[in-house]
Amino acid sequence: MELFAYLIPYGLEWLNLIVRWLHVITGIAWIGASFYFVWLDNSIRPPAPGSELARKGVSGELWAVHGGGFYNPQKYLVAPAELPKELHWFKWEAYSTWLSGIALLTIAYYFNAQAMMIDKSVADISSLQAVGIGVGTLVAGWTVYDLLCRSPLGKHDLWFGIVVFVLIVAAAYGLTHVLSGRAAYIHVGALIGTIMVGNVLMLIIPGQRKMVEAMSAGRMPDPVHGQKAKQRSVHNNYFTLPVLFIMISNHYAKTYRHDHAWLVLALIMAAGVFIRHFFNLRHKGRVEWRYPAIGVALLAGVAVAIAPARPVAVAPAADPAAEFARVQAIIAHRCATCHAERPTQPGFAAAPLGVMLENAAEIHQNAEKIYKQTVQLKAMPLANLTQMTDAERAQIAAWYEAGAK
Repeated sequence: MELFAYLIPYGLEWLNLIVRWLHVITGIAWIGASFYFVWLDNSIRPPAPGSELARKGVSGELWAVHGGGFYNPQKYLVAPAELPKELHWFKWEAYSTWLSGIALLTIAYYFNAQAMMIDKSVADISSLQAVGIGVGTLVAGWTVYDLLCRSPLGKHDLWFGIVVFVLIVAAAYGLTHVLSGRAAYIHVGALIGTIMVGNVLMLIIPGQRKMVEAMSAGRMPDPVHGQKAKQRSVHNNYFTLPVLFIMISNHYAKTYRHDHAWLVLALIMAAGVFIRHFFNLRHKGRVEWRYPAIGVALLAGVAVAIAPARPVAVAPAADPAAEFARVQAIIAHRCATCHAERPTQPGFAAAPLGVMLENAAEIHQNAEKIYKQTVQLKAMPLANLTQMTDAERAQIAAWYEAGAK
């Protein structure tokens, strides 16, 4: 029975690894395709009036060289004269990324909600409530976004973008007040990812199918389908940099552990939008340096604002051995339940990042990491699962700043 209890979290850890790897691979494929086609749309140039391409209905083309060959992509204003025999669809990149992301969310967070999603200093909720909040956010987020797209507001790109951004920030604010910071961030990312894949599944691909069906029936496709698909594709393009940051944010506790984590996330997402807008304009031939300047200024402002403050010092003990004994007791009680060769904390099969803190040698070896994670960032214990107190963090700070002897 003990072996079985050990193998379950170990198996989940391997499943986490494989699914995370798959998620990164498919995410690269999807976002890479998105970036390429937005670049292509912004970079093609109309053919000369009266030219053969213009008569064929080509709205733009470009020449490119890559991999030792020349390419000549062309975009038709509505559709070519006849349907080609082979037509490639870009959809499985999006579907695979979302499916692997939801699987990873389930494995890493929902199967271990008590450790990964709940911070009792934020809200004392059950695992079922935490998972319900997470799933409900994704469903409600897509529904509200899609309704806004179909409303009159959807015809005004700038105001639509502002409203959607404000709603996403509002979701971040709400999530950071009921879930742990790390779980709140990842669910904002999942919300954006769900909107992106919803655009592909519910509008872009169905619209393209209608265009193909019309051509197969010998009719000219209705251009409105292409216009709607293009709008949603542009939305997805502006979502990419924010969602990419959130994918890596779990490595940067200084962002999601901040007292105003929702605002930190809002400013970083805004920086991503401004930087993405710069590249979109640049591909059209307009170089507007004010946009990356705003993005960099926002990131610099966040970096300064969330710099860790020096903790309130505790006078070090006259006897270094007694000082270390107190620190070792804190670590044994608050940290070593996870950071051990055989963790006793449910849901952990191995020490996170391979860091073990079971004896004096291991504690001294990792003194800097302990100080950074428990004192400067307050990122550990994870979601403060073992309830480390501020006084205990100050004790660790005093020990480390006195030389970690």
